[in-house]
Amino acid sequence: MAVPFRRVSKTRKRMHRTFYKIDANTTTKCSNCGAVIRPHRVCKECGYYKGKLVLNNKEKKTA
Repeated sequence: MAVPFRRVSKTRKRMHRTFYKIDANTTTKCSNCGAVIRPHRVCKECGYYKGKLVLNNKEKKTA
């Protein structure tokens, strides 16, 4: 089994790990109602995806 020739310093190890960070989720606006949604997903507000009705929301929301 291969073994590293030299020990990796704390600085080198931490520099390598700087790219492993959490990014915020990307959001877009629904083309039908303008609600904020995640890309490539059906809008929960109106039920449209790419200009076509996918979910039939017969229940009206009461706020």
